[in-house]
Amino acid sequence: MTAMIYLASQSPRRRQLLEQLGVAYELLLPDADEDAEALEAVLPRESPVAYVERVTQLKLDAALQRLKLRGLPAAPILCSDTTVALGRVIFGKPVDAADAVRMLAALSGKTHRVLTAVALGTPAQRQQALSISKVTFAAMNAAQISTYVASGEPMGKAGAYAVQGRAAALISHMSGSYSGIMGLPMFETAQLLRLSGFKI
Repeated sequence: MTAMIYLASQSPRRRQLLEQLGVAYELLLPDADEDAEALEAVLPRESPVAYVERVTQLKLDAALQRLKLRGLPAAPILCSDTTVALGRVIFGKPVDAADAVRMLAALSGKTHRVLTAVALGTPAQRQQALSISKVTFAAMNAAQISTYVASGEPMGKAGAYAVQGRAAALISHMSGSYSGIMGLPMFETAQLLRLSGFKI
């Protein structure tokens, strides 16, 4: 069994969490001509669970193709996707500051779900797990939201916030997996790695 994996993610938070598990990895990032964002388009009437699991598999498909095209040594590839859902409404990454304000205003004073799917695969086999957590934002006024958005932190984050950043001061309650909310659920990831023969 190989002693390392490929991480197909540009997220520094996922790298940091994977390092906590003590797993050797190499990044397997998209080429400039790959449209990674296109993989995250939501299908009509798609549920948040179906969405996050489908996108994670698409990311794994793309990464396996990348590995083959580059002629790199074989090793399992780890992919993950996180989405925020209020009921059946999916909140992806905000397109601009106004979109971030809209998302945070909708989440204000409410409890939402954070769904993170993680997949580990090779051309021969793949396994996937899902982590679902709940986060409650305190009621936020317009000034609090605009100040947070002005920090730039919401950009590139599902639901327009980072739980490990300034948004922590606005969250009154959470349950589930903190690492899952960050973007890589440690428990589920460790389980997948053990199934593939890694000692965690």
